[in-house]
Amino acid sequence: MRRASGLCTFAEGFRGVKTCLMVWLWVACFGASVQAGEVSVAVAANFTAPMRKIAEAFERDTGHKALLAFGSTGKFYAQIKNGAPFDVLLAADARTPARLVAEGLGVKASGFTYAIGRLVLWSARTGFVDEQGAVLAAGKFERLALADPRLAPYGEAAVQTLKALGLYDRLAGKLVQGDSAAQAYQFVATGNAALGFVALSQVLVDGRIGAGSGWIVPSHLHTPIRQDALLLRRATSQPAALALAAYLRGDKARAIIRAHGYDF
Repeated sequence: MRRASGLCTFAEGFRGVKTCLMVWLWVACFGASVQAGEVSVAVAANFTAPMRKIAEAFERDTGHKALLAFGSTGKFYAQIKNGAPFDVLLAADARTPARLVAEGLGVKASGFTYAIGRLVLWSARTGFVDEQGAVLAAGKFERLALADPRLAPYGEAAVQTLKALGLYDRLAGKLVQGDSAAQAYQFVATGNAALGFVALSQVLVDGRIGAGSGWIVPSHLHTPIRQDALLLRRATSQPAALALAAYLRGDKARAIIRAHGYDF
């Protein structure tokens, strides 16, 4: 196997990171002399569905395999700080990748926004959530689920939304928190909460909200949920990691991302 250092090394600095990504994507697709590898990816829970599809396409197109772990961005940050062997982070925010770069654990020049998320107030019950979100002000429910705002940007956006609507203090006693957007979704899907704030991607089917009912939260009610990708320091010479970073910018990946309700 040809070593990655033969094309792009850490010692060369990051002046050519974009070139290296392009080189490795070319090599992954067309270089028969380069053996397929694996890349360990920490993926924000809200991005589970699209990333599974992207990983399948990535392996089919490049031969490289993406090993996916899903969870809250806050927990991934702590794990990476403690030496967890991830190569790429797909965060649910922009702050966490920036912190990792500042702390010497990420490659600054490799960071980019792979998606901008949308928040939705969702219930598994048909007709329970109206298209204007007035169900919140009515307050005729016992529990309102959301991701922990200290760990998950979707939870932070949910709190910002409630405060912008002037409802946070009134509804604070009804809030139930999960570690991630995925757990908040489970609370609602299983009936443990009548409704909750989740990622639009979790409930979107063929371009529309599938089962249940929902209100897509207007973007002006919370700060943009900018989701950034970052190549971690340990992976600067790993061909599979570099190939995935490039693949996420490509047309196939972007089509999958957009189909799941994300913007760019």
